[in-house]
Amino acid sequence: MRIVTNQELVRKNRRTATWLFFISMAILIFGFFVANGQILGIIPEESVPIVYTIATPFILLIGFMTTLTSVRMTNLWVRVPRPEIVIPEGLKGVPNRNKNALYNYHHFPARHVLITPQGIFAMVTRFQDGRFSVKGDKWKAHKGPIGTIFTFLRLDGIGNPTRDAEIARQYIQYLTEDYDADIPIYPIIVFVDPRAKLEIEEPTIPVVYADSKKSPNLKELIQSYGNESLEQFKGEGLQEFIEEWEESTLD
Repeated sequence: MRIVTNQELVRKNRRTATWLFFISMAILIFGFFVANGQILGIIPEESVPIVYTIATPFILLIGFMTTLTSVRMTNLWVRVPRPEIVIPEGLKGVPNRNKNALYNYHHFPARHVLITPQGIFAMVTRFQDGRFSVKGDKWKAHKGPIGTIFTFLRLDGIGNPTRDAEIARQYIQYLTEDYDADIPIYPIIVFVDPRAKLEIEEPTIPVVYADSKKSPNLKELIQSYGNESLEQFKGEGLQEFIEEWEESTLD
């Protein structure tokens, strides 16, 4: 399987997450000294009203915002296991792998796109390692009070994976409709952390693990679509789309 990952974007966002962490820590430490400046004797008496009414809240607000951004960036670009690594590993052993191509981080909001003889798969991932259930398109996280607090602090709420997967599918549909409106496009929700515990009941969009040792998994799902689905779409339209897709990812 050919893997095309936007490594430049990955490196850039990892650096950004690291720098934001140190910047946010520096701002919060600076805010601590400003907030306690009178006690520490580093702020003149005449400056105290301005410091406590304007400077301190502003510094703490900036520190809070940079911290939230840093945590969010870390979750998406630093936290392991990495989707661009575990998805190819989970697909090992899939038939016709030489005809498959996986594109990572090239065409947002479709973060991971797999083109196979069976169709085009628009994948959204979740890194969470908790216990979750889905019924239809309704998601629920099963956490106690302490887990809920940690979820808030770590900004790792699951959100609505079904909605995100449908948005990704619509985007790929938009890209392909000028070439052939009948090219099958399948949205998938992939959990990359094998520690996640899923309770799945008639989901409107398939929900799988990336780890092929767990079930349901991505490998089984891809294989379930068979090898004939795209036989009727191997004409000029699909080929033209693939060629232009390749060109856009390499730009």
